[in-house]
Amino acid sequence: MRNKRRRQRRLVDEDLLHVIFVKEAEWRNLRQIVDRSIDPLTEARDRLKLTEAVYMFLLKEAKHRKISVLRME
Repeated sequence: MRNKRRRQRRLVDEDLLHVIFVKEAEWRNLRQIVDRSIDPLTEARDRLKLTEAVYMFLLKEAKHRKISVLRME
């Protein structure tokens, strides 16, 4: 029973890391677009803030679960 839980936890941790990397790339991309814009739209700034908030939440969740990329390898 424990092996099944460990395996399931490992899969969830790997999925969380994957989502973190995807959100980080999205956040960096949006930040570059907004930074390069002369007069960014309010919607673009709001989306940037939302994406950053989701990314930071995921990082905190990974820290809470004690997930590290180095440990996963």
